[in-house]
Amino acid sequence: MRVAVVGAGIVGASTAWHAAGLGADVVLAGRAQPGEATAAGAGIVCPWASENDDPDSFRAAAEGARYYPGLVAELTEAGERSLGHRTVGALALAADDADLYRIRQRVLERRRDAADTGEVDLLDTSAARSLFPPLAPGLHAVRIAAGARVDGGRLRDALLRQARWRGADVRSGRAALLRTGDRVTGVEVDGERIAADAVVVAAGAWAPELLAPVGITVRIAPQRGQIAHLSLPGAGTGRWPVVMPRATGHYLVPFDGSRVVAGATRESGTGFDHRVTAGGLAEVLTEALAVAPGLADATHLETRVGFRPVGPDTRPLLGRVPGLDGLIVAGGLGPTGLTVGPWAGRVAALLATGADPGLDLGAYDPVR
Repeated sequence: MRVAVVGAGIVGASTAWHAAGLGADVVLAGRAQPGEATAAGAGIVCPWASENDDPDSFRAAAEGARYYPGLVAELTEAGERSLGHRTVGALALAADDADLYRIRQRVLERRRDAADTGEVDLLDTSAARSLFPPLAPGLHAVRIAAGARVDGGRLRDALLRQARWRGADVRSGRAALLRTGDRVTGVEVDGERIAADAVVVAAGAWAPELLAPVGITVRIAPQRGQIAHLSLPGAGTGRWPVVMPRATGHYLVPFDGSRVVAGATRESGTGFDHRVTAGGLAEVLTEALAVAPGLADATHLETRVGFRPVGPDTRPLLGRVPGLDGLIVAGGLGPTGLTVGPWAGRVAALLATGADPGLDLGAYDPVR
């Protein structure tokens, strides 16, 4: 059978790789656009301390975290050596002792039915700063050993390389869906019509404009995120843990090469305005320096802008589209895109090839 995938971000790349591995003839169509979330994002894989109480949202994030070790092992076995992924642990910062114990209890309760967190430790300010030296004095943290970080662009590129190796036809171009009656029959890419038995739309924040011409409305909107990349010359940041301050939605993600990524704004209503704004950069740096004043002397390398595909709630939009055979949507991941994306691509590939994904997707109805 032939599966067409529209979108070359982390979800689309994962879908193509998995579908090709399941024996499908795969065509993936995507084109570079300013503000692609995968390339801009700094991925944190650590769902256990999240303040989101929606059980279906947490289930998706936990499945994503559970899926990563096997995915990384398989890609490494295939020869990929630059995935940008490493399990470095995560520090969930606490406002006070009561908050510290509350976070720890939350993490321990959630790991019962989710991916293993590894050790969960309470750290005093000295221990926290030994792991992440720029932190402010006086901060306490819960350390979650299984927390990881990932470079979305590198992982996406590895998946696309391996999808090609499995025989996928990866194209760059503008795609449109083809519909006949109550069925999607393929895609048109830059004027060329390509028949397909199933089509997966994994176009991120651009999914609504792709789906509207075939009469499907999905409640996905772009949310602008501005993310600053900083350099601390001489600092061995490669194994520093991810830092997650409480309640702000901001974070610090260290990478190899003395780089620390500080993010991120959450700006709704911006459309696809792909600009770094003075206010956005000020917000990101102010929040970063409030918890890590040791970054004050860092060099500002760049600020990336990405458009998170935000749905009507915090759950993914993932599954078959009712009433239109052959069409699957995988999107609306919001700020959890790099946590959930590879797993969501696997689910989409299973659906597209007629296999059972092994879970009830009712809560993720893409047209809800």
